Amino acid sequence: MRLFIAINFDENMTDALIEMQDDLMRWGVNGNFTREENLHMTLVFIGESDEPEKIEEIMRDVPLRSFTLQLSGMRRFKDMIFANIEDNPDLNDYVKRLRHALADNDIDFDKKKFVSHITLVRRASGAKDIPMGYDGTMHEKMRVNGISLMKSEQGRRGMVYTEIGYVRAF
Repeated sequence: MRLFIAINFDENMTDALIEMQDDLMRWGVNGNFTREENLHMTLVFIGESDEPEKIEEIMRDVPLRSFTLQLSGMRRFKDMIFANIEDNPDLNDYVKRLRHALADNDIDFDKKKFVSHITLVRRASGAKDIPMGYDGTMHEKMRVNGISLMKSEQGRRGMVYTEIGYVRAF
């Protein structure tokens, strides 16, 4: 099964992200907008694995202190548009320790550099520039109280993400 480790969002953060998508639509952006139920921030993309129990055990072994995420606008990368997250040393440290633990336990994962972001639109076209000074919901904050092990499957309407494990922060 295809797996990834992610932060799922509370209702307020999800609403802020949906508002950002609505703004993009008003500005003339077209594309594959991430469905509300699929909005998340990927910490580690694992890909195909038949060891979800082992991965969840590794997640439990890496101490996770609760921290706050804050939105900080949007940016375009190739044909995608992302919501930015303010630089967060606690998040970056946790992801680094988690990736080391996965590697030490022979779990393969995508080794691309971690850049905190939330995908809002894939295959974006239309408006090329996000208006300068956009402040919409860019200051929304959320306390992260845990991380999720997610399964990704192709459904009739696109990808379906299902939480199959959860580790609570302290």
